[in-house]
Amino acid sequence: MTRTEYPWLLPSAMADPELPGDRDGRSRRTVRDWIVDIMAFVCAAGIGLATLATIEADPTTPEGVLFVDSLIGAAACCALWFRRRWPAGLAVALTLLSTVEPVAAGALLVALFSVAVHRPFRPVALVGAGALAVAPIQPYVRPDPSTSFMASTIVGVLLILLVLSWGMVVRSRRQLVVTLRERARRAETEAALRAEQAQRLAREDIAREMHDVLAHRLTLLSVHAGALEFRPDAPPAEVARAAGVIRDSAHEALQDLREIIGVLRSPRDGEGDRPQPTLATLDALIAESRLAGMKVALDNHLADPAAAPAATGRTVYRIAQEGLTNARKHAPGTEVTVRVSGGPGQGITVEVRNPAPTEPFEQVPGSGQGLIGLTERATLAGGRLDHGPEPGGGFAVRAWLPWPS
Repeated sequence: MTRTEYPWLLPSAMADPELPGDRDGRSRRTVRDWIVDIMAFVCAAGIGLATLATIEADPTTPEGVLFVDSLIGAAACCALWFRRRWPAGLAVALTLLSTVEPVAAGALLVALFSVAVHRPFRPVALVGAGALAVAPIQPYVRPDPSTSFMASTIVGVLLILLVLSWGMVVRSRRQLVVTLRERARRAETEAALRAEQAQRLAREDIAREMHDVLAHRLTLLSVHAGALEFRPDAPPAEVARAAGVIRDSAHEALQDLREIIGVLRSPRDGEGDRPQPTLATLDALIAESRLAGMKVALDNHLADPAAAPAATGRTVYRIAQEGLTNARKHAPGTEVTVRVSGGPGQGITVEVRNPAPTEPFEQVPGSGQGLIGLTERATLAGGRLDHGPEPGGGFAVRAWLPWPS
């Protein structure tokens, strides 16, 4: 989260949490704290001096009492510099002291305000109740000749209630600001996590797309290159056809790779220019596989493949493509059956089956991630996918995808 531009204008409890603290782990005073502490000391000292002047104006006050009052008032004001470290303890001590020392009244009010700002309600209520309870004692022990006992008591009670209420309002406002700051931090963190998750999902989609596209092309290269390697005496026409398939597959793989890299570099600009396969292009996929020498039987029961949702049709295409790629790798020479059926409201069912190979062949290495990626595709599309060996040998991939009516 962005740091406060002027943290020195905030209280230490609300300033940037990264600011250094003292050896005990407490936050150091900011410039604002120092200004407030100085002003609190001056106000307490001013109230103490005014009270001391009233005491001095009484001719019955001995000089020794006036001197002691001056020392105790100065000590009470100096004790306010510890109000941030021990606010409750200082307020209790000044409450007891103020029962016999009127000059400590200003320091007591500042201490009560500090308790209300820095402590929760329960200790504030206890300290405040104690201060209210002893409020009538000081006018009784050392009455002001110019003010009645009742008036002094009422003024003292009102001042105590005023500073306590003011302090609790300040604390509530600070807590609100801190809460809003934490919410903003949490929102920024969650936004960063969502962005990171979106990037991860995008990378997974691109990796899945790259695997589905390039695996189909590269298996064609591998199969035909292997045929040329193990049949150097093949007829020239067959060699030329295999070389043509290798050339076309390499060209298509290069084009697909260029398009995917274009999406990685500029996803917003490249997505609209990159053609996406649909159910309408399934026939072209079958024709391409047949041209490569595969035996493929297509059983398409869809009345209008172009009417299928684009995302569903693309998933069906990728499932058929991966099934043909796996059959080309692990069961070359066998006849692969691709069956597509369903309709609006029923969903689309696609099956790719191939029998077990009957002749020895050169194994083509695979990543083992194709079927995992297909399962993720089907799940993300709201469908399901099953795959596994057939009872009589061979392999089958079955998937169902939703097609809303």
